[in-house]
Amino acid sequence: MNKQTSINVQSDSDHSGQSQTTPDHFIIRDGVEYSGTHLLIDLWGAVRLDDQQYIESVLRRCVTACNATLLHIHLHRFSDSGGISGVAVLAESHISVHTWPERNYAAFDVFMCGVATPSNAVSILTEAFEPDTITTNELLRGQKDSK
Repeated sequence: MNKQTSINVQSDSDHSGQSQTTPDHFIIRDGVEYSGTHLLIDLWGAVRLDDQQYIESVLRRCVTACNATLLHIHLHRFSDSGGISGVAVLAESHISVHTWPERNYAAFDVFMCGVATPSNAVSILTEAFEPDTITTNELLRGQKDSK
């Protein structure tokens, strides 16, 4: 299987400066202050997208790998397509999932504040769902303009 990957993510090791967190869990890295990192992850050509128990176990693995704190997981199966939608609610924010098994496509949002490392979820999702193509985009939420 020929896999294509398009990733626009900076991991903690890509940053020259040390990360700090504020008392309200904002992050300061390389002189930039923001509320958290939000990853938008699209998986195409993925497998096991209709397996609710498997998806829950993968979400739990992501939480652990990202050094986050799980509060609750809620998943819903759609009877017409077998697709799964849901969220892992975290002390640091959330991981959400929406799957279209009939298209072998899944959309994940991974948003975390504080010292959590959301970029660690990418390798877990890649290994778990074996996509042909994965695209990942990173947003720094709560970042103020420096103007």
